[in-house]
Amino acid sequence: MTADQLSEPAVRAFVAAVNANDREAFRDVLAPGATMADDGMERDLAEWAEREIFSSGGRMVVESEEAGGRSLVVRYRNDTWGEMRTAWNFVVDGGKIARFETGQA
Repeated sequence: MTADQLSEPAVRAFVAAVNANDREAFRDVLAPGATMADDGMERDLAEWAEREIFSSGGRMVVESEEAGGRSLVVRYRNDTWGEMRTAWNFVVDGGKIARFETGQA
């Protein structure tokens, strides 16, 4: 499944920004004060994104979506950890991502 096939526009923009390594587009899809968790641990979103996505070449290959496109199973890859199967759950508010949670699927 490609990013342009995803049902939820904000999630579609999130995946496209990650895969393009586009920090500005990534920031633009986030709501002010957006939060996130990784494997159940609250993380600083800006620091996490820089480390896990942008400085390590993060890429998302979506396997499936549920909940209207707000829940994904993804093969996630970066230069630090290699490839792993991950789950991503998004809270969208006003067309922006207010929160996301990710972890091993």
